[in-house]
Amino acid sequence: MISEYLPLLLFALVFLLILFGYPVAFTLGGLSILAGVLIYDIDFFYLLSLRIYGTMHNFVLIAVPLFVFMGIMLEKSGLAESLLDTMASLFGRMKGGLAVSVVIV
Repeated sequence: MISEYLPLLLFALVFLLILFGYPVAFTLGGLSILAGVLIYDIDFFYLLSLRIYGTMHNFVLIAVPLFVFMGIMLEKSGLAESLLDTMASLFGRMKGGLAVSVVIV
């Protein structure tokens, strides 16, 4: 019976705790740990570590930090701005030229 209303209860708790001024990270993390202990018992956390370990072996996810690093390097070096200026002058007259420039850069 309580499991039907659990998502609504957790959403209301997150909403209230954030309104009271608790940081979002501590609110989400603390309620997740509390719900995991109360609903699934302590065995939940053993399975959680296995799931995190399995996610770390997904080689597709390696691209995410490398993509972010590439974006930071392009921004800090000024290369992204000069590329965007050049592409804007090249595609500036055509319809949707700014969108084409951003996609290419």
